[in-house]
Amino acid sequence: MRENQNKFHIGKLKHKFLNKMLENFVSTTHLKDSRVVVGSQIGEDAAVIDMGDKYLVAKTDPITFVTGEIGYYAVNINVNDVVCTGATPKWFQSTILLPAGLIDEDLIEYIFKNIHDTCKSLGITVVGGHTEITSGIDRPIVIGSLLGEVEKEQLVLSSGAHANDSIILTKGIFIEGTAIIAREKEDILKQKGFDDEFIKKCKKYLYNPGISIYNEALISNDNFLLTSMHDLTEGGLFCGLAEIAIASDLGLLIKKEQINVLPEPLELSKVFKINPYSTISSGSLLISINDEFAEDLINLLRKNGISSGVIGNFTSEKREYLILDENHKKSQMSYTEVDEITKIL
Repeated sequence: MRENQNKFHIGKLKHKFLNKMLENFVSTTHLKDSRVVVGSQIGEDAAVIDMGDKYLVAKTDPITFVTGEIGYYAVNINVNDVVCTGATPKWFQSTILLPAGLIDEDLIEYIFKNIHDTCKSLGITVVGGHTEITSGIDRPIVIGSLLGEVEKEQLVLSSGAHANDSIILTKGIFIEGTAIIAREKEDILKQKGFDDEFIKKCKKYLYNPGISIYNEALISNDNFLLTSMHDLTEGGLFCGLAEIAIASDLGLLIKKEQINVLPEPLELSKVFKINPYSTISSGSLLISINDEFAEDLINLLRKNGISSGVIGNFTSEKREYLILDENHKKSQMSYTEVDEITKIL
């Protein structure tokens, strides 16, 4: 029987259904090209292709939640997944879909310039794409596609985590969600009594702490042997943790009190009654590393102006995702692929 369409929500497909689609239609077991090192699987956000002396890393991701700074989002969201493999981002393309009757030359130029300036700042070359005005949408949509390169010995995969590895979280959580709410729902924030200073600070979350994990991924992988890295997108921290665990066939034990919920996100989560642990958080990087080297990596990141901390460990208990609360009580870590921010947008 087909899935009832009412079961599908805005955002990611449920892991169970997505896995069925991957197994049936795009699994690596169906691939004939032996150069494909990593194909489609839950937890791995980029493909890896053997090009001889190096690996080519390929990623595509759309921007659908935002309108302002859409080019900046499109480039950085794709960059984040590429650098999580240890690769250097190189070549960017985009498909830009513009709503009929709702655009003008200034908006088109703004999007093009936003993409160009962001790529230039990261040393990425724009190599092509496609732009069209289309019906059926009410705002611009940008679908990015990014290629990068990595030395074979420096490749990092989400599926590489080991039991007992420390799990490090950089910056804190609910970063991107905070910027999106402030930029897309400013009127609602004002109606709820937030002042201009608070809203302005939330808008700046786009840049500070920032939705980019480029620097921390580069610093970490250049100096330590990492077992995995993962960017926190839709579904937030808990979904991101589950995706690494699924990819690596491991369990989790997370200490809730060690998770840094930043001040503004904490306030927004209370007012809007959304779970900060399940809200989109690009800008937060999960790193797994042998427990012996975790503190050294944290110290190195701190010296480079990046806060981080250990929030738990992977375990050998497959598919057992546990969280330890403030009273040291264990419970199942509940996660969802449907992002909490969809309650507001």
